[in-house]
This record gives sequence, C-alpha cells and structure tokens, in this order.
Amino acid sequence: MRERTSAVLAHRNFQRFIVGVILVNAAALGLETVPSVATRYGDLLTLLDHLALAIFVVELTAKVYVERSRFPRDPWNVFDTVIVAIALAPATAGGLSVLRSLRILRALRLLSVVPSLRKVVSALLRALPGMSSIVVLLSLVLYVAAVLATKLYGQTAPERFGSLPTSLFTLFQTMTGDDWGNIAREVMTVHPSAWIFFTIFILLCTFVVLNLFMAVVVSAMDEEAAEERAELEGMSAASTQRILDELAELRKEVAALRRTAPAPRPKKRSSA
Repeated sequence: MRERTSAVLAHRNFQRFIVGVILVNAAALGLETVPSVATRYGDLLTLLDHLALAIFVVELTAKVYVERSRFPRDPWNVFDTVIVAIALAPATAGGLSVLRSLRILRALRLLSVVPSLRKVVSALLRALPGMSSIVVLLSLVLYVAAVLATKLYGQTAPERFGSLPTSLFTLFQTMTGDDWGNIAREVMTVHPSAWIFFTIFILLCTFVVLNLFMAVVVSAMDEEAAEERAELEGMSAASTQRILDELAELRKEVAALRRTAPAPRPKKRSSA
C-alpha cells in the first residue's frame, strides 16, 4: 500500500494535477479582491478555496504516510506544511484575522512542486554567503556617499540631504533609478559639478555592485547544475556497474551448472 501511494505521489500526472490546483486556487483568491466578482461568485470561490485546501491536506497526509520519519528532514516538506497550516488556522479570530489574507501564500507551493523553480530557489540559497559580502560592500559605498552628500549638499537641498538618514534614503532612491535626474538637477542649480558625484555613485552601485549580485547568483546556479549532472553521471555509472556485476554473477552460475550437470550418455546402436 505504501509503495503504491508513493508511486501515485511521484507520478507526473499527479504533479501536474497539484500544479493545476495551486494555479486555480491562486486565481480564485485573486478574484476575491474584485468586489463585483466576490459579490456574484463568492460562494463558488469559497468552495474552490476549501476544495483546494482539502486536496493539499490529503497530499501532505499521504506524504507523511509514505515518508514517515524522513518527512521532516526535507525542507520542502516543512515549507509545504507551514503554508497549509497557515490556511488551517482560524481566520475569524480577532488576532488571527490577518491569516485570511495570507491564504495567497499557498501559491508559493509552486516553488516546491515545480522542479525548475526549486532549482532556482536552491541556487539563491546557495548564493547567500557570497551575497553577504556584496551587501557589506554596497552598505559601505552608500554610507560613504551619504556622508559626503550631507556635507556637500545638505544646505542646498535639506529635504534631500539635510541629515544622514535622509541622504541614505535619497541615495538609495538614486541607486534604484527612481527620479534621480530631478534630484541631481535640484542640486546642480547651486553646484554645477554635482553631476560628477551622482555619475560616479550610479556607476559604482548600479553597474558594478548590483551586477555582482547577478554574477554570484549565476555562479551558484552553474554549481547547482554541475552537481546535478555529476549526480546523474554517478547514477548512470552505478547502474552500468550493477548490470556488469549481475552479468558476472550469471556467468558464474552458468559455469557452475555446467560443471555439476551429468555427462550425456552415449546412444546405443540398434542391432540389425
């Protein structure tokens, strides 16, 4: 029974069915935000939501039945359990009413169901140690630039660079490319050479530091793909070796049977 349940859970059609349920559930939760649709089809949307939740609970129960002690060792199983547990929490209670809006988190189950998305998340987690160094570098650049901007342009544009926290926020906005041209022109009305400061800052943050983030993530994804290829090659080599070992055992058994088999008796000639 356990093997049959495991085969059903691992079947491609069942995985596609779960993906379809997640997408339908996410669409239904999105339609609930439209007042006209919620008023007209509210009961149907609630039914779809409860049906999807029941399917998720049955799926998790089947996984627990199949994997038993191995179930909590898989981080993706823990992730799915937390998502479903949030949906099962009472949404009508006073302090837990916000949990009703958190039902949309069930759409994140696609991360654990779709293998390609799972690889991307694994690569991002693998890249976190490298990202920490880049975050420190970016923070240092922001801090140095904020101190310079506060001292140089604080009196010219006090709303933008009047204090260190304000300068940090303004430079973060500049780094993202949000309205940085107007910020620079406001300062350049008094300091015409301010374009040099903003140009160097944008080049350092946007075109150097932020690209380092992408480089670290791409490197982590390449390592993930290389490990997966090595694992597949190892499995293929192990399968080939197992087949060769089985053939060698069969040859030994055939040879042993030939040695123990009685010699054929000579046929008697019939007398004329």
